Amino acid sequence: MGSLIIEAVTPLQTAVALSVCGPHCRQKHILLRGGVTGGDPSRVSPSRRDDHGRTTADSPSSPRGANMALRRLEKAQVWLFKAVMGLLFMLFRLLSPRSTSMPGKKLPPVSDPLLLASATQLAKKIRRKEVSSVEVVRAYIDRIQEVNPFVNAVIKDRFDAALLEASQVDKLIEEETGGEEVLEDRLPLLGVPLSVKESFALQGMPFTTGLVSRRGVVATVDAPPVALLKRAGAIPLGVTNTPELCMWSETHNHLSGITNNPYDLERIVGGSSGGEGSILGAAGAVIGVGSDIGGSIRMPCFFNGIFGHKTTPGVVSPDNQYPPPTGRQSEYVSSGPMCRYAEDLLPMLKIMAGPKAHMLSLNTKVELKKLRFFTIPHDGGSPMTFPISKDLLDIQRKVVQRLEADLGVEVQEVNFPELRYSFQIWNTYMGLPDEKGKPPQAFSELMGEPGRPIWPLWELLKWMVGKSEHTMAAIGLALIEMTHPKPSPFILQQKEKLQKKVDELLGTDGVFLYPTHPRVAPKHHHPLFRPFDFAYTAIINILGLPVTQCPLGLNEEGLPLGLQVVAGKLQDHLTLEVAVFLEKTFGGWRDPGAK
Repeated sequence: MGSLIIEAVTPLQTAVALSVCGPHCRQKHILLRGGVTGGDPSRVSPSRRDDHGRTTADSPSSPRGANMALRRLEKAQVWLFKAVMGLLFMLFRLLSPRSTSMPGKKLPPVSDPLLLASATQLAKKIRRKEVSSVEVVRAYIDRIQEVNPFVNAVIKDRFDAALLEASQVDKLIEEETGGEEVLEDRLPLLGVPLSVKESFALQGMPFTTGLVSRRGVVATVDAPPVALLKRAGAIPLGVTNTPELCMWSETHNHLSGITNNPYDLERIVGGSSGGEGSILGAAGAVIGVGSDIGGSIRMPCFFNGIFGHKTTPGVVSPDNQYPPPTGRQSEYVSSGPMCRYAEDLLPMLKIMAGPKAHMLSLNTKVELKKLRFFTIPHDGGSPMTFPISKDLLDIQRKVVQRLEADLGVEVQEVNFPELRYSFQIWNTYMGLPDEKGKPPQAFSELMGEPGRPIWPLWELLKWMVGKSEHTMAAIGLALIEMTHPKPSPFILQQKEKLQKKVDELLGTDGVFLYPTHPRVAPKHHHPLFRPFDFAYTAIINILGLPVTQCPLGLNEEGLPLGLQVVAGKLQDHLTLEVAVFLEKTFGGWRDPGAK
């Protein structure tokens, strides 16, 4: 594996990087000025040595001195944050309700072979009359009824309507005279069951995104991606749970409760497409739809061991989702497919993209051996995020080894110092006004709809006595919003530098591997006390890049491993093809109920 350094970094950054990735980093790469690799310490910072070879202190007014001052301020902020989080942790443990998780319990294994076929295979079997749509839909209804008491993923079903639609599909196939090819071209997902994230409008179904004040709100139309999937023949079975207003990395709200991980019921499913991730991972669905503005497709797919794709922004319509993007958020939000089998990603994306599908070159054949591959093992040691765990570092190295061995390619290791500021970049750009100068809608306003904005401090006091309708996570976000600073020129500069470097690196034939999260699925509520770990996914949103989340088997605890595969803008077809390769190589989704 080669090594490529994108920009010079300070000795402190080198030390941080080494502390994050361990001794192997010293052998693989030393971060040096001038973009070269090697082990000669005299080359690290020649400008800081006097005539006797001794290091000299930087002037506070020098650029390096200013950078060191910034680091000291950063360390102080991190220390303060950890102290506050420690106090909140004690408060949460003291005042939160008793856990409703089910320690020691495990999902039943999959017993119906219909649940082990991809959507593409099921559609083919249905068209060929090898199995009826009613049989397939019934199999998934039975599985949902079997596992949903454990995972609480599907919050409202439409089973009776789905069975009626399935019987109509079977009748249509019996009467079709044009043959299988006509059906495949016109209705590629005919008779295949589908799950839908509840933040997407699905006509006749709840449309609350976990907000108690929206209880009773029912969608009167279908969101465009849902409508396109239905038009392709898919049959929705129900809607799945989300965090409150889709703005948290754990799926929990006071309207529908908390959703559990199918591999360990005491762990999170991620967010905000967490209900989708959970029911798909539990084999209660074969395909589903998600949305992603900071990792909301990729984290649930990672934690629940399935595939998911965040599309290049501006291709799949975000209309009729709640809450809608405001400010510049439409530049960063994407909708895309979630599924258990990699071969379903491409046909689903073709359908969901609708009239803009041509932008993605999805019909172009991809030759993996001709692509340029890169790997980024971590964010360079940001103090805001956990270090990447050993099992995730190891699995990413194994992916590199298999790419090199099986495809004959060289995978270069790259490092972007700007990734240390991933959270700050995401947080800054999410708060920028639109082209007319209108800022994003305040989170406290969304929490209060349809009435007045909430008062975060008052809601915190109400939560402490068990009287708030909102989760601690939502209240915390509203509190943070109260102190939202003006955009930092330094952070804006870091983003622009990172964007330029990444775009130049990837071009139209480059792909890089990047961790999805610093660790496998955490225990329930633990993200409250490490809230910035989602920065690994969030930075990809701000860069506007397509990315596919790929499962890579299970760790020793039986929890899913995985990583992100990222390509240049509008090069979605590259990451989708890599996903198919990784599924064949590492085995893809695993039954959480299997022994």
